[in-house]
Amino acid sequence: MTRTLLAAALLALAGIASAQAPGLPRQVEFYFDADASSRRPVLELKDRSQPGIDRLTRAIERNAEHTLEAAQLGHYAMQTGRTDLGRNLYRRALGAMDINSGLWRPVKWNYGWDLYRAGDAEGALQQWSELGNRGVNSSWLPQTLALALWKLGRKDDAIRWYAAAVRTEPTQWSTTAQYAQLLPQWKDDERATLAEVQAAWAANPPKWP
Repeated sequence: MTRTLLAAALLALAGIASAQAPGLPRQVEFYFDADASSRRPVLELKDRSQPGIDRLTRAIERNAEHTLEAAQLGHYAMQTGRTDLGRNLYRRALGAMDINSGLWRPVKWNYGWDLYRAGDAEGALQQWSELGNRGVNSSWLPQTLALALWKLGRKDDAIRWYAAAVRTEPTQWSTTAQYAQLLPQWKDDERATLAEVQAAWAANPPKWP
């Protein structure tokens, strides 16, 4: 991506305000919803060549309705270390996207992961919590919130959310033995962090409710 295009994209996106961080979702007893829509792989770029990136950038600048394209480029930018540009592109995409759109969930879910992997666990928690606050009682939600909360030092909350994963699927989450199979897209350090939560849960499992 040329410097001119990068500068143009940043100027076009200037002034987008961050949404106020939502609170944690109200916890329910079980999380059985597979929620395949949130984890759809819609943000991977098919053409990562420089001409392809430049064409996508120009299309986004010309038309604000290119929300998927903006999110795709934001995802790519964050994967390649251009975090500020990635945030701005994600915000543009989400700001122009109806929450009833079929893209809203996967964009929020992916944005959360990109933020977490950029070192912003608070921002990741905001994205995932907003999904939960919209009634998404997904099977991925308890352990993912537990990961972010533990990273933020909110250990009691993390254990409480991990307990929800165990209530839902005790044979899967009571131990760490199946983490590689259950969390194939997580990185080793992310599974290791969740293992710390599991150990704290096992030492003193909270009761429900």
